[in-house]
Amino acid sequence: MIERPYRIVAPCLEPVRTLYRDAHCWVVEKPSQLLSVPGRGPENHDSVTSRLQQQDAEVRVVHRLDLDTSGLMVFACTAAAQRRLNDAFAQRQVDKTYEAVVAGAVRLAEGEIDLPLRPDWLRRPRQKVCHRLGKPSLTRYKVLASEPDRTRLALYPITGRSHQLRLHLRAIGHPILGCDLYAPLSHLAASPRLLLHATALGFAHPDDGRWMTFESPAPF
Repeated sequence: MIERPYRIVAPCLEPVRTLYRDAHCWVVEKPSQLLSVPGRGPENHDSVTSRLQQQDAEVRVVHRLDLDTSGLMVFACTAAAQRRLNDAFAQRQVDKTYEAVVAGAVRLAEGEIDLPLRPDWLRRPRQKVCHRLGKPSLTRYKVLASEPDRTRLALYPITGRSHQLRLHLRAIGHPILGCDLYAPLSHLAASPRLLLHATALGFAHPDDGRWMTFESPAPF
């Protein structure tokens, strides 16, 4: 069997910044161009997870951000905390806000994008809109600032499909600037990085249940 070649991710020299840590959970800021979890092959071992596990071998993954996306992530420090946080994400009991800069002037001050998504198996890792077989996917948005050629948006993903924000925005004619998967070349060239950042994260603490909210300003 011939092994399929894989992409080698360039080294990321930016640090992972800790916002909060206790015996149950660990909240950090992921830089753009750092994997959330180790990728395929030894060259792609460096990731947020592997870096945190160098400090605490019990750290466990709860959710992921794309390689190109920066911003807030929460990790569990025990098996019990992982179960509770996984359940919270699955039951949509976690508040997530992203900020993005997209091409063009978005006409409506706020709105929602309700388009089902599924993997595009012939062009992996891309996803695609598919009304017949796609999974329900919902994104709400609000305009933060607008110029003739670009708009800054707050994004509220109700579901958490792979590449949901990138694909939903492209589908309504406003691809995220710097997106190497779904933006035309002119919009990809408009930024040296994907202009998408996880700016706010709210969840119930996995041990005592108190509501916790974290914020991270977009670095662009």
